[in-house]
Amino acid sequence: MTDFIERPKFACALGGAISTLEGLHRVVPIVHAAGGCANYLSGTYNTAAGYRGVGYCGGSMIPTSNIAENNVVFGGEDRLAEQIENTLFALDGDLYVVITGCQVEIIGDDAAGVARRFKDRGVISANTAGFLGNALKGYDLVMNTLVDNVLAPSTAKEEHSVNIFGVVPGQDVFFKGNLDKLKELLNKIGVKANTFFATGDTIADIRGYGNAALSVVVSPSAGLEPAERLRDKLGIPWLNAELPIGIEGTESFLRSVATALKIDTALVEKVIASEKAYYYEFLERVVDIWSDLDFQRYAVVALDSYYAHAVTRFLANDLGWVPHLTAINDIEDEADQQRYAERFNDITSDVKPQVIFERNAGLLLEHIRNSYPRNNNDRYYDPLSPLYVIGSSIEVSLADKLGAGFLSLAFPVTNRVVLNKGYVGFSGAITLLEDLLSNLVAGR
Repeated sequence: MTDFIERPKFACALGGAISTLEGLHRVVPIVHAAGGCANYLSGTYNTAAGYRGVGYCGGSMIPTSNIAENNVVFGGEDRLAEQIENTLFALDGDLYVVITGCQVEIIGDDAAGVARRFKDRGVISANTAGFLGNALKGYDLVMNTLVDNVLAPSTAKEEHSVNIFGVVPGQDVFFKGNLDKLKELLNKIGVKANTFFATGDTIADIRGYGNAALSVVVSPSAGLEPAERLRDKLGIPWLNAELPIGIEGTESFLRSVATALKIDTALVEKVIASEKAYYYEFLERVVDIWSDLDFQRYAVVALDSYYAHAVTRFLANDLGWVPHLTAINDIEDEADQQRYAERFNDITSDVKPQVIFERNAGLLLEHIRNSYPRNNNDRYYDPLSPLYVIGSSIEVSLADKLGAGFLSLAFPVTNRVVLNKGYVGFSGAITLLEDLLSNLVAGR
């Protein structure tokens, strides 16, 4: 029986590679593939990731070999070499990265070999055929290439510096704001964060990331490969720590990083206390209206593993919402699913969310209906209401059918323009609360 994903929330590996490279300042991707690949995949992330734009060299500006039928028959390596030469002549960049599509991988073009001819002119390569996986795989492949070719070895480690992996540009619609907030948060405990994609990061900066003392991976599904590669190559250990959202998530994140770097506990606790005081000062302002207007909600969360647990825990433990169902769309291995599901043991509410793993967005309504008793004209019936759905723009129609509040948070996001907004840390949690409640009162 043929299996397919209905309304997928990820592009292919090539799409993830393109979006990742577009997140790097003054980096020029050179796509060795059919002409439509670069255009459509770049366009997907440039619009459906909160209208992020094309970056330094994205969209229709991306150089591509634009292979045709004769290249498939006779090979496209000469066409790629010609394109690299033309790109170096026409476009000014700090780094040029050749990435490949399905067609050229199938016919066996040695794109890496062609790129090596131009190595002294700043050209590197990554094999990123779409069939290798989804966008998260594309991110890993590009980051592996940066680890191998850009990060310079260093015998002297910077004691309190960390490399951040797992934040995938575009796939995390709020990547820029999240990374900026991570840098600010870690700086408060004396840690320098090397973020690759945050505001102001350059290739010159990235070359120096080999002196970090630790790599921190903030996703269970992306960034693990390059972190391990960096450990094997340069001896930098790595830590898997969840994206910090809300009080518990941020406290846990800061303490985990501080422990790994042997940072003074007293300093970390002082920062946490100060940040919590700041957080509660704003939260107190909404308490009265929260109570008067009954802002508590049942919550359905339909996100990827990067956000799903962190957001559910924030809704349940920080806001006191009732976590009804959480659907994760990017973990297929049963053992990995089991490990991820165990994260929800830290939900402190009496009601625990039903955790499901579902790639097909169209089946979510059926899951929700099957998760709650139907009204069979009972005299007394407690409906799943008021309800709030946190997902992607695909779930807009689902929220409408359920009469629920709605916030788009995960890719694709086409109903919001995102510039530097982020949800990381204590300040990010305030922003998330503002967005959740603003959508509830928007029609008043």
